[in-house]
Amino acid sequence: MTSLDQLLYVFSIIGTVVFAVSGALFAAEKRMDILGFILVGTVTGVGGGTLRDLLLGISPVSWVHNPMAVYICIGASALTYFTVALYRKRDARILWTDAIGLAVFAVMGAQAAIAHEVPPMIAVVMGVMTATFGGLMRDVLCAEVLTLMRPEIYISCALLGASVYVILNQFGVGDSVAASVAFLMGFGLRAAAIWFRLTLPRFGA
Repeated sequence: MTSLDQLLYVFSIIGTVVFAVSGALFAAEKRMDILGFILVGTVTGVGGGTLRDLLLGISPVSWVHNPMAVYICIGASALTYFTVALYRKRDARILWTDAIGLAVFAVMGAQAAIAHEVPPMIAVVMGVMTATFGGLMRDVLCAEVLTLMRPEIYISCALLGASVYVILNQFGVGDSVAASVAFLMGFGLRAAAIWFRLTLPRFGA
């Protein structure tokens, strides 16, 4: 495993924790019990990767033969249940770590798709789904407005990261370089959106 692979693995764990906490916080808003916290947190943390694996025909899905992601989600969600007061004000550190997770999962999703020799456009879609579908499932479970219907620059960041990785890969750029550049592009756009409160223009506005 290269140093880049190790870094992406660490970031993926961080992203899983943050997404699980995000789901658990939504459960807190709906006043769910601890099992509700765990359900919503776990769905948020592994939902995107699950959909990607199913669409790519990977059987069993990644967390079945390597359940570490599920354990992480359960632990993070349960911990949030007992410490929810610490998170009610969305801490800036969580927001920025979430941005890292979004960018990493977009790249990792595209990598997995290309490894299964799918067309470039499909690889981009897989990257976006990996990074965002868990959040969409969280919104549905908690009866919240879907992220796709909000003007926030969020999904666009995953789209940029996945697209850059796939394009560089098609031009024969080394995987380590392609992944690094794609991560920086996706994270950079999300960072700009957080820092400058960037939003997409609304239709008819």
